[in-house]
Amino acid sequence: MDQFPSTTIFPDTTDDLSMQMAVIWGQIKAPLIVPLLKLAVVVCLIMSVMLFIERVYMGIVIALVKLFGRKPDKSFKWEAIKDDVELGNSAYPMVLVQIPMYNEREVYQLSIGAACGLSWPSDRIVIQVLDDSTDPTIKDMVELECQRWASKGINIKYEIRDNRNGYKAGALKEGMKHSYVKHCDYVVIFDADFQPEPDFLWRTIPFLVHNPELALVQARWKFVNADECLMTRMQEMSLDYHFTVEQEVGSSTYSFFGFNGTAGVWRISALNEAGGWKDRTTVEDMDLAVRASLKGWKFLYLGSLKVKNELPSTLKAYRYQQHRWSCGPANLFRKMVMEIIKNEKVSTWKKVHVIYSFFVVRKLVAHIVTFIFYCVILPATVLVPEVEVPKWGAVYIPSIITILNAVGTPRSFHLLVFWILFENVMSLHRTKATFIGLLEAGRVNEWIVTEKLGDAHKSKAAAKAPRKPRFRFGERLHVLELSVGAYLFFCGCYDVVFGKNHYFIYLFAQAIAFFIMGFGYVGTIVPNS
Repeated sequence: MDQFPSTTIFPDTTDDLSMQMAVIWGQIKAPLIVPLLKLAVVVCLIMSVMLFIERVYMGIVIALVKLFGRKPDKSFKWEAIKDDVELGNSAYPMVLVQIPMYNEREVYQLSIGAACGLSWPSDRIVIQVLDDSTDPTIKDMVELECQRWASKGINIKYEIRDNRNGYKAGALKEGMKHSYVKHCDYVVIFDADFQPEPDFLWRTIPFLVHNPELALVQARWKFVNADECLMTRMQEMSLDYHFTVEQEVGSSTYSFFGFNGTAGVWRISALNEAGGWKDRTTVEDMDLAVRASLKGWKFLYLGSLKVKNELPSTLKAYRYQQHRWSCGPANLFRKMVMEIIKNEKVSTWKKVHVIYSFFVVRKLVAHIVTFIFYCVILPATVLVPEVEVPKWGAVYIPSIITILNAVGTPRSFHLLVFWILFENVMSLHRTKATFIGLLEAGRVNEWIVTEKLGDAHKSKAAAKAPRKPRFRFGERLHVLELSVGAYLFFCGCYDVVFGKNHYFIYLFAQAIAFFIMGFGYVGTIVPNS
């Protein structure tokens, strides 16, 4: 029997399908895809310019501040509180120190010990430990630690409640209701991993005593574990820019910035006038700061005063933290924008600063443009060569913004490329969280306390032989990162074959960064118990 070619009996369906897909793509590309992509490029370029102008403006302000030595603290009176023979210790204001904590097994001793070591007349200070722990063992440990310090003569109060309503804001609000707080003039807040130096109060309280218009004095954070891994170095670069530039500029120009939630001193009368702590968002600190500012109160940032604390060193903890820090401000903006516009106590310029610079550019645009433009739109133009991104938008603006961001941490300048790739990956979660906050979607009020390791992982590693961590699908494999990584890798391959702009160099590098974080190989991996 004659043999017929297999292609006659079984036509190459794969080729037919490819041709059909190509025809369909050609039909929808010109009338639909190209115009939409061009519009997206224009919108992203506008947002890039907004971010660029904001960064350059802050760079100029901080340069002038450094050049002329007009630091924020020079604008306010500082004078040491003098002893009064007649009044005795009554000459010193009464200070409340609040330490909110939740199952802080690894760091509770550090924070309580540092707070109890603060230098201040012993009868003019109250240490208040607000323990929301759900683990009874940890609760007992914290209570015993408080009793140990109380036996040494420290005025320390161990406070608990029967629920976790409002999370941190709820704990702080409940703490302010105790009768002994009525005698306090100022309240200092330290998260459970913060370790202030003994002279913290001597350097901050006088500003509030001698400047009745001041509501808040904020100190800078100093990271004790910045060198633990590459991820903590990346965080240090981002946060150093925040403290070195953003907080300094806000304090220098409008005496306004976002309270960092810890390592700050509040005037209790200002806190109460602003409405106290509210738990309507996951950024109760920023919420309070904006409301106090709208009442006309001023803030002071002390960059020279540093308080030691810990950066999240596991990817899981960092992702949860960044979700809260991105979702909360977006949600707060949605809730407060009209209140800010209608406010009559502050100037128009300050309202513009709060709405445009503080919220829109830094809390919304910065996250959205980083991911949408550099991880979605720019790679898409490789597949649609009819749409071009001007070189100033694709190269020059992001390069200048990156260099300006690096001024906060000169020692890590050689890590800039890694920082760019890392921030672009994290912008995926920040963008998602930003939209959740704006739309008040499902996880809008999700509050997961950032895990602190202290020296736990080091002691565990020293106590037993190293072993390979157990693989857990939910914790180590991240589908979103892997999906974006695959998309970027495909665009890079397409650019190698058909492209002309050499975007594939960036696309492959960024794809690798998404894959590494998608498989969970970043940050500290804690040995299993």
